[in-house]
Amino acid sequence: MFQQSHCKRYTKVFLFALIGLFGVVGETWALFFAYVANQGSNNVSAYTIAPGTGILMPVAGSPFAAGAGPASVTVSPNGTFAYVANQGSNDVSAYAIAPGTGALTPVAGSPFATGESPRSVAVSPNGAFAYVASHDGVSAYTIAASTGALTPVAGSPFTAGLAPISVTVSPNGAFAYVASQVGEVSAYTIANDTGVLTPVTGSPFFSDGAISQSVTVSPNGNFAYVSNFLGGISAYTIAAGTGVLTPVTGSPFGAGAYLYSITISPNGAFAYVGSTNGVSAYTIAAGTGALTPVAGSPFPAGAFSPTVTISPNGAFAYLPNKTSDDVSAYTIAAGTGVLTPVADSPFTAGSSPASIAISPDLAPVAISIPTLSPIGYILLVLALIVTVAVQRRKLSC
Repeated sequence: MFQQSHCKRYTKVFLFALIGLFGVVGETWALFFAYVANQGSNNVSAYTIAPGTGILMPVAGSPFAAGAGPASVTVSPNGTFAYVANQGSNDVSAYAIAPGTGALTPVAGSPFATGESPRSVAVSPNGAFAYVASHDGVSAYTIAASTGALTPVAGSPFTAGLAPISVTVSPNGAFAYVASQVGEVSAYTIANDTGVLTPVTGSPFFSDGAISQSVTVSPNGNFAYVSNFLGGISAYTIAAGTGVLTPVTGSPFGAGAYLYSITISPNGAFAYVGSTNGVSAYTIAAGTGALTPVAGSPFPAGAFSPTVTISPNGAFAYLPNKTSDDVSAYTIAAGTGVLTPVADSPFTAGSSPASIAISPDLAPVAISIPTLSPIGYILLVLALIVTVAVQRRKLSC
């Protein structure tokens, strides 16, 4: 009985050690970088997002110089390049992103000229084209795959509504949508080989709201949403083959006044809207696209939070606060969409932060034991197996 008891105890210890080893070796964390366009200080703050906590940690060398009045920042889908629309200098700053550190290095030829007072920049899902909304319409560019340099697309800029302010591209790369401040949405098909924009039949579509500020498309490509400054979120279904917009029943949905950007969580379950009064959150009905306020919404943020960005894993939300010069960070409850402030939030940014972008999860960071090589792990595992076998034999169990 004594030997059997000790045998079981030894066996459990070694087996747990073995399981623990495999757990440590196999565990990875997503590595994300966040970039904030600081409109008042003409630069871009860069941060590493701490895995598991969402805490922002400044990247070495941050902030990085931009043009005058950077109003919008985006990151290419492959995480290689960042683009900033400079409202004051009428150009786009392009940067290469260092894979391991997130540091920014200007692309050769940057900045690239664009339309007057650019307010928004977006990159197509295939990383081949960039689109900028400005007072002159929508400027389109091809992106050099190896360098990130921008070359104007033939026929650019393309006509949009009066005072275009926001541009987005559908997840399948087939359509582009531009919100104009007169309360309409211009829709285009995108030529797959050239990036040329062609108006969709029936475009522009009216948003039933005053002074549209932002447009976004759900991850499944079924719905489009427009936030209206004086109140309400306009929702549409997107015709799969044509890109035509049809208002969702109940649209526009109430959201208070002074609304700015709108974004959708990666799983398509929640919508978040930045405003002067914090961030409003909604659940999205999967079948209809209708919006229902999340319990506790709106959630408090800093002073004047115009944009909302969600991490690619859907775990965190970030809002740059223009008046308080910082960034509010939240964890997102997976089942409810409720926002809870991250520890140490808000985080210091530059002057008048206006936009934030997060790199995709392309570089998982493996958690490892630094004193062992891969061969060392194998030998250690074999040693544990042999030790367990020896212990079992010695104690005759």
